Amino acid sequence: MTDVPTSADIALIQKCIPHRYPFLLVDRVEDIVPNESCRGIKMVTMNEPHFQGHFPGTPIMPGVTIVEAMAQASAVMVSLSMDLVGKDALVYFMGIEKAKFRRKVVPGDMLELHVTTLRGGSKVWKFKGRAMVGDEVACEAEFMAMIDVRGEG
Repeated sequence: MTDVPTSADIALIQKCIPHRYPFLLVDRVEDIVPNESCRGIKMVTMNEPHFQGHFPGTPIMPGVTIVEAMAQASAVMVSLSMDLVGKDALVYFMGIEKAKFRRKVVPGDMLELHVTTLRGGSKVWKFKGRAMVGDEVACEAEFMAMIDVRGEG
C-alpha cells in the first residue's frame, strides 16, 4: 500500500484484524504513522460482556482487556503499514512486560490507546503502549507480537 491511511474506522479495522464481538476492543484508529505509531479509540460501555462478572455492581474493565485493546490498535497499524488488509493475517501475543495499571477504566470512559513501535518491520514486533482516560494514565505496558499471514511459509 503506497498511501497508508492516517485513520481507520470500524469497517477498515475489520478488514485489518479478525477480531469480532465480543472481543473487538478498538472502535477507531487515528494518527497512524506507518510502522511507527498510532492512537486507538475504545468507547467503554456497560454493554460489554466482561462487566457482568468484573465486578457485579462495580464494573471495571479488566486490565488484560486494556492491554489487548492496545495490541489490537497496533495490529491495525501494522496491517495497514505492511499492506496486509484482507490477507487473512493474525497477530499473536509473544510477551507482555512492564504492565502497570494506574486508574480504573469504567463504562462511560473514552480510552485512548497510544502505541509506539520499539522494534518492527518483520514477523516479530515490539511495542510500547499507554492507555489514557483524559489526561490520566490507566495502563502502561510493553508487548511483543508475531504477524502470521496464513497460507505463507
